[in-house]
Amino acid sequence: MNRPVKRILGRRELVDFPAFALVGVEAKVDTGAYTSAIHCTNIHIETPAGQPPVLVVNLLDPGHVGADGCPLTFSEFALRDIRSSNGEVQERYVIRAVVQLYGKAFEADFSLSDRSDMKYPVLLGRSLLRQGRFVVDVARRNLSCKFLARATARRTRP
Repeated sequence: MNRPVKRILGRRELVDFPAFALVGVEAKVDTGAYTSAIHCTNIHIETPAGQPPVLVVNLLDPGHVGADGCPLTFSEFALRDIRSSNGEVQERYVIRAVVQLYGKAFEADFSLSDRSDMKYPVLLGRSLLRQGRFVVDVARRNLSCKFLARATARRTRP
């Protein structure tokens, strides 16, 4: 019986969001959180005339590389109860997004919240870690981007 290979993630990783043209976003790997989260501000619903409602957000802070401050709109979203790190249940909007780790794309749910008071703008939760068959080594960090850098260096060697 062949078991799938599990990749190791560190306590912190640099992740890419190809649909948002964002690369190298710092993420905290959190096995205590079920749902992943991403920092957003100005989160609100707009209802264009004669159209279904859309969720409008400013993703990350304008100072982040690739974040241009332009609002993003999502036509597919949900409103869910999410337990915050302090145990408080909050209603948050949740979107599906593709995140890249080890050069592979994984689609996951991300709750949208203002994480400006947190050290990392992205949190990777258990539902994503399970689907990607990842294990976490808290003594290490940025393993995914280091793996990709080594693979690129091997391909470019003469």
